[in-house]
Amino acid sequence: MKKIKKIKIKINGNFRLINSNINLLNLLKSLKIPFKKVAIELNQEIIDKKKLNKKILKKGDKIEIVHFIGGG
Repeated sequence: MKKIKKIKIKINGNFRLINSNINLLNLLKSLKIPFKKVAIELNQEIIDKKKLNKKILKKGDKIEIVHFIGGG
């Protein structure tokens, strides 16, 4: 049985261990985050939602997820 390697990243200021070779889209899905209602920043760069599946996460990455809240 092959052991899955884990990497440590930071999400909204909290460290988290995740499987290596996961992309940003799959991370958001695993966290049950509705990516249509958030803005995602990876290492201080806003990520285009069309590119979420192309951004493979690496050890030490810093992710900020900002939820849009309606109101008036």
